[in-house]
Amino acid sequence: MPIMSEDTLRWRGGWARLGPWRGHADVGYLSVGATRPLSTDVVERCVGALRRRGYASVVTSALALGDALAFVDAGFTVRERLHLLAHDLDDLPPVDRSTRRARRSDRSAVLAVDHLAFSPFWRLDETGLTNAIGATPSARFRVAGDDGAVAAYAITGRAGVQGYLQRVAVRPQAQRQGWGRAVVADGLRWLRRHGVGRALVNTQLENDAGLALYRACGFRPLPAGLCVMGRAL
Repeated sequence: MPIMSEDTLRWRGGWARLGPWRGHADVGYLSVGATRPLSTDVVERCVGALRRRGYASVVTSALALGDALAFVDAGFTVRERLHLLAHDLDDLPPVDRSTRRARRSDRSAVLAVDHLAFSPFWRLDETGLTNAIGATPSARFRVAGDDGAVAAYAITGRAGVQGYLQRVAVRPQAQRQGWGRAVVADGLRWLRRHGVGRALVNTQLENDAGLALYRACGFRPLPAGLCVMGRAL
């Protein structure tokens, strides 16, 4: 499993992106993509690569049950459990507020909204925001708010016929005013225009406001959720 670049490991049937966890120099982040279930050997090789880079601990991207089993065998435990929801893009929510393309000058305001909307473990830094935008082959980054301000933002991604709401955040003081639904509806319409057949989103079990927003926009919870795993190195 050779190192193909500074941040990516590849093997037959998958890849892993390595880097710091949202500004924490001693915590590594392991984002995995695979076309077949991972083996414990692959996970151990990723752990070894992170350890050689000097990280003291690691957290993973959100994992489905089939992928999480190899991590359990490699000594990982569940850090967070997540709801997983899907939208078939047939019946889309109405758009009653306008959105606009996010500019680079909006990034500080976007990160401020993100920090207000999420607990410390989930907050994005500049690198995390860049990674969220680049996590899929195509992405749409939109903001919404009065008079050019940022009350909410969404990053929507697509890979082939699969769509993802990568990140959605609403300023707490602006909740229940339609801004969250505006950026979600914009992203869903963009996905449908590009031939996507289904959109997925995940959210923490305790994120009642986010779960209510997604369900109001037509997402339905799937029986099997996701989990974020972690371990010391």
